[in-house]
Amino acid sequence: RDLGYVEGRTIIIEYRWTEGKPERMRENADELVRLKVDVIVAPSSVYTGVAKQATSTTPIIFVSHADPIGSGHVPSLAYPGGNITGLSLMMTETNVKGLELFKEAVPALARVAIVWDPATPSHGPGLKAAEGAGPSLGLNMQSVAVRSATEFDSAFLAMVRERADGVLVLSTPLFIAGAKRLAELALSHKLPSLFGPKHHVEFGGLMSYSPDRADLWRRGAIYVDKILKGAKPADLPVEQPSKFELVINLKTAKALSLRIPQTL
Repeated sequence: RDLGYVEGRTIIIEYRWTEGKPERMRENADELVRLKVDVIVAPSSVYTGVAKQATSTTPIIFVSHADPIGSGHVPSLAYPGGNITGLSLMMTETNVKGLELFKEAVPALARVAIVWDPATPSHGPGLKAAEGAGPSLGLNMQSVAVRSATEFDSAFLAMVRERADGVLVLSTPLFIAGAKRLAELALSHKLPSLFGPKHHVEFGGLMSYSPDRADLWRRGAIYVDKILKGAKPADLPVEQPSKFELVINLKTAKALSLRIPQTL
């Protein structure tokens, strides 16, 4: 609207929802390609990967991609090439920075479990970076793969069994949808928790560190505008975030008997 478009008059937006069923992603992407839309907007790496499978010609704009290079969706931020570009979350980098802040908030941390989803393209490089950063922070890292919401409970039992004393949950639609349950499990097992999106903290998680996602979505509209005016995705560099948010739930900290340093 701010760019001059009026939905239903000067622009038509075809919304498609997976409604909690990830297996519908490819069906939705194929349908949008058949409709010959001018541009596909894909929120994250999961949706971008599915859209890429559906078309190599329709422009695809991602608006909160965790790691577009690490997942292989673009060869370069400056020169994305092909039909895909957009805005990066820099999740691989923010995972490492988040761990540093996590250790500062909870100095006694020694063993951190990393919850990740093998089906999320960006989680491979994100997991590797977090594991690589652990030793320099005095942390042992435990990888816990979770493929569905039915595995949440068993994942936390595995962490406790391996004596984790903190948990980092990587960001993906599956975990965002399960934010409330993940926060409840962390709290019930007395585990300090670190997430990406801040709404995890609103549900009771201890900390989150991430770019301002609403800001990325607003900036994503500028990419759509440029594509509709004739620009090619290959000529539009991938943007990195400029606004970051550190959010701490002090009520959760109190429940865990943690005193968050004033420096944070």
